[in-house]
Amino acid sequence: MAVQDSMDVLSGKWKISIISSICYYNKRRFSDILNDVVGISNKMLSKELKELETNQLINRTVLDTQPISVQYELTEHGKTLQTIINNLTDWGIAHRKKIIGK
Repeated sequence: MAVQDSMDVLSGKWKISIISSICYYNKRRFSDILNDVVGISNKMLSKELKELETNQLINRTVLDTQPISVQYELTEHGKTLQTIINNLTDWGIAHRKKIIGK
């Protein structure tokens, strides 16, 4: 089933937040994503990024800097999630207003 395929790729506590961070800023370094995604550990972020890269949703680029840093960006395929992320954001804002009035 197509919905299950989507859930398999995007499942877990962190993937949507990671994709959102990269989506909103276009390109993000590991440390930037770590700061954006509250509560995630280095090890878990590394694992999740590898899975997103395996599923061809993000590209990993090693930058020629001292010290070496890594930058992540959405692939063309990953960019197809931007509308979904925007819709989730809009829904979250509307839901918060409905529940707590802010």
